[in-house]
Amino acid sequence: MIEETPTLPADHRELISDLSGIVSDYPDVDPEATLTVLADDAAQALGSDTAPEGRRERTGYTLLLHATCWYVSARVFSKPLFASYTRALDGFRARLDRTSCTCPAGAHPADLDSEYQVEAGVSMLTEAGRAAFAEDYGLDEEELAAFDCEEFLAALADEALGRLHEAHQELFGGIDVSHLDAQFVRDDGCLDVVAMQEAISRSWEDNTGPVALWSARRWLTGQVRGEERIGLFLCLWMGMAQTYEGLPPSYARDLAAALATIDLDVSCEHPQHPWSFADSTVQSRYRAVVHLYAPDDHPDTPVPAGFSARELWECPVQYAQLAREALDDLKGWRTMRGGGEEDWED
Repeated sequence: MIEETPTLPADHRELISDLSGIVSDYPDVDPEATLTVLADDAAQALGSDTAPEGRRERTGYTLLLHATCWYVSARVFSKPLFASYTRALDGFRARLDRTSCTCPAGAHPADLDSEYQVEAGVSMLTEAGRAAFAEDYGLDEEELAAFDCEEFLAALADEALGRLHEAHQELFGGIDVSHLDAQFVRDDGCLDVVAMQEAISRSWEDNTGPVALWSARRWLTGQVRGEERIGLFLCLWMGMAQTYEGLPPSYARDLAAALATIDLDVSCEHPQHPWSFADSTVQSRYRAVVHLYAPDDHPDTPVPAGFSARELWECPVQYAQLAREALDDLKGWRTMRGGGEEDWED
């Protein structure tokens, strides 16, 4: 008699494919919808872990929630999804006893690749999946049983919960950028626009978002002199434009409020405005702004002399053009990162 090779159900093979695409950052499905279903399924499994099927699901879903929590934390700006993940992980964690471990030293799975962890998690949900996984990876009974160890699973749940709590604050909480006052405000109270530009240009320090947020808050307080207005607004605009992966709601709320102060229904008779000569590259923009505020130190500028008058820089139409582009960026972030209106506007 030929022994039948264990196989995963078709829907579980599809789930592995979908989640592997998500954790590798190349999703073929809607990540928010797919991960919402995963968290809901995990929550439904809570309370049934006294039966063998429930214990299998506890292992599988803990692995899956841990493997995907990094994507939730970095890519999906949805409070309900965070809440669903936290609720399910808290539920599993409450049922795990870290002191019950009897595994030999070094027996717990370690340094799990996220795609391998997805495959392991889905496989652990059923007996057939476990058998197929053990056969594919050459695991003996002891190695397979280590995935069910409560200490191992509790450590995964704790790590995932810690990352989710930290990310929730980063994405939806209040961001403190007051430390930038010391860098951008001189002793006489004037803004150091050149220092702000230099900070934005150091993109490897992830400065674009904080500079944009600081500029927006300064703009909203009205602590800006007339000659500083266009420089401050351009720092806000550049911080947004040069944050290519988008900023979360914790930043977007104040940015949107600052942009809302600009009158978009304006017109003028100017044939062109200075910023139109500087909007092609990051370096060109930088040269335009630092020349405007420190021409002796930064004589190179892309703006022709005939279009460099302060009147043109300060034209309401130029502010309106910049604001429209920034508002488009905000809209794009919402589309790209998901979440509902309440996630972005609270």
